Amino acid sequence: MPTGPVTRAELDVLRYIHDHAPATVRQVADHFSRTTGHARTTVLTVMERLRRKGYLSRRKVSGVNQYWPKVSKAEMLRRLVGGFVDEMLDGSVSPFVAYLSEADDLSDDEIRELRRLVQQLGRSKKGK
Repeated sequence: MPTGPVTRAELDVLRYIHDHAPATVRQVADHFSRTTGHARTTVLTVMERLRRKGYLSRRKVSGVNQYWPKVSKAEMLRRLVGGFVDEMLDGSVSPFVAYLSEADDLSDDEIRELRRLVQQLGRSKKGK
């Protein structure tokens, strides 16, 4: 099970690997070299840190290390949001909901999904 907070650089690498798994260090490093200027050694350090934290797994295939996410992208994001709410908002979702209620850039699909989730939350609370 993944543990520990994730830095911005780690999150960027995780997102890339989720979208391109399995990924080699070369593939990830080439992408970040083009987009951010990060060196291969920096990317390798980030990937290994993520592996030690339990977010990535590594396996040698034909002599090359390939990396896979250990949890789904949705689960990873859920955990990160949960960590943010716990650490930054003292466990209260009210400031987060207030932010969403004022957000001008939510799509109609996102608003429908939020309504669905709130209804689902209401049903699960009634059932307990």
